[in-house]
Amino acid sequence: MLSVVNADGSTPNGSLIDEIVREGARRMLAAALEAEVDAYIAALADQRDEMGRRLVVRNGYHQPRKVTTAAGAVEVKAPRVNDRRVDEATGERKRFASAILPPWCRKSPKVSEVLPLLYLHGLSSGDFVPALEQFLEHWIHLRTTNPIESTFATVRLRTKVTKGAGSAAAALAMVFKLVESAQARWRAVNAPHLVALVRAGARFERGRLVERPEFTAA
Repeated sequence: MLSVVNADGSTPNGSLIDEIVREGARRMLAAALEAEVDAYIAALADQRDEMGRRLVVRNGYHQPRKVTTAAGAVEVKAPRVNDRRVDEATGERKRFASAILPPWCRKSPKVSEVLPLLYLHGLSSGDFVPALEQFLEHWIHLRTTNPIESTFATVRLRTKVTKGAGSAAAALAMVFKLVESAQARWRAVNAPHLVALVRAGARFERGRLVERPEFTAA
């Protein structure tokens, strides 16, 4: 879709970089929702009725709606699932519920959490399943001895030249915005109260303080 770009590099909806990031977020969210539904249906492929027809199938799409994410408001169209299974305990129809985008939610914490990891985990390859399984668990365990090296080592290892960003500049802008969003969930120091001991020369092994041996004068 073509956009009008002003002389200062902005668009009617804001800066060009912000628009690029929102479009990238929309594509990633759409792919993530598709992957989530595909995984759900595949896991229940053996559930069939007496005629041999599958009980869980796709059923078009919900109406588009705007969702607020860390990259801004984006319009999403979630796939629908026709689940004809019946809960034996309640007698009611079972329903698919998205873990990423709940039906009632206009601002989903899960969406804001999963977008950075989706980008770094598989935007170029389309492999979003590992990201959906762990959400931001990976980000919590980043090495932080050198915060600059740690952050960009992960980006360097997980990111290839993307097929959907359009250009190197767009990819760089998207990485910056999404890493900026993800850093809000990082734990820089797990035990800040121990920093003073480390500075004083205390030694730790496997997270436990090691007592120094006491030497007695001869």
